Amino acid sequence: MNIRSLLEDREEKILSPHACFSAKSRGRQNEVRTCQTRTAFQHDRDKILHSKSFRRLKHKTQVFFSPEGDHYRTRLTHTLEVSQIARTIARSLALNEDLTEAIALGHDLGHTPFGHAGEGVLNELMSESFHHVRQSLRVVDVLENSGQGLNLTWEVRDGILKHSKGGGPLLGDPAAMPATLEGHIVRRADIIAYVNHDLDDALRAGLIELRQIPREILAPLGQSHGRRIDNMVCDMIARSLEADGAEIVQSPPMEHAILALRDWLHAHVYRSRPVHDDFVKASRIMRDLFLYFMENEDELLRSGGRRLPGDTLEVSVGDFIAGMTDRYAVNLYHQLFLPQPWKLV
Repeated sequence: MNIRSLLEDREEKILSPHACFSAKSRGRQNEVRTCQTRTAFQHDRDKILHSKSFRRLKHKTQVFFSPEGDHYRTRLTHTLEVSQIARTIARSLALNEDLTEAIALGHDLGHTPFGHAGEGVLNELMSESFHHVRQSLRVVDVLENSGQGLNLTWEVRDGILKHSKGGGPLLGDPAAMPATLEGHIVRRADIIAYVNHDLDDALRAGLIELRQIPREILAPLGQSHGRRIDNMVCDMIARSLEADGAEIVQSPPMEHAILALRDWLHAHVYRSRPVHDDFVKASRIMRDLFLYFMENEDELLRSGGRRLPGDTLEVSVGDFIAGMTDRYAVNLYHQLFLPQPWKLV
């Protein structure tokens, strides 16, 4: 029995005409024998979930560097929260939940250690610039699977590449927007997840108090963590249904409040003294490691880096450092730059 064909037929029967259907995918970069039990997008989801780069997200910073508390978010928990929010929206709109989940799970695979501070350092030092969305695509296209890549479908790759808002509005240049509604959902679920969990973590850390946030921002969002997420998600579902499910939209008051909360967090959390001071130190680690490996290629290879055919040394160093977890970068820095206890013979 070909389970995949049954699942593809089921999609045709129950999904919206605006959904992206697995059987109509634009395909993969390299043709492979199709799975008999999973659709193309289910297969992509599983490839990402079992990848090394996905596992490393559990030790990469979201906002707070190596937090001692057990309940602070990491890049992995952020990814899981994005996936949950995005799947809820996709299911409510009868869109392809498997495609949505695959994009969500893969969207941050290229993030550096130490969050956006690490990304900023690599962007500063690399001649062709660095951005985590392009690196996420490079991870799934080239770096994973011992340099063979994951060979994902075009739709998942498109969603990964176009998930970032770049600090701007949720709607931008049409050419920079995802080609599928499922990709649009992940793009919006990303900001819903991070403004809520970053606020929750900042409150837990004592960096801010809820009463500091202007009333005009919180009023349409809600007073509790769960209520804010529920209001954002339900607003998006309702407004999208009003548009006949042909586009993913938010009401103007809700979208304004989400962006206002994001900007408030930038000013009062991301640029706060405790967070800033840690990221100054983290930036120094990133910079010193990058410059050291640019001058010591043999040490790059001994430390676990690799040179892929056609790549410059700079690209290889960037790949190696971007793939590090926070603790690996710190431990390697100690090993390379700090005196080590003598080992007596």
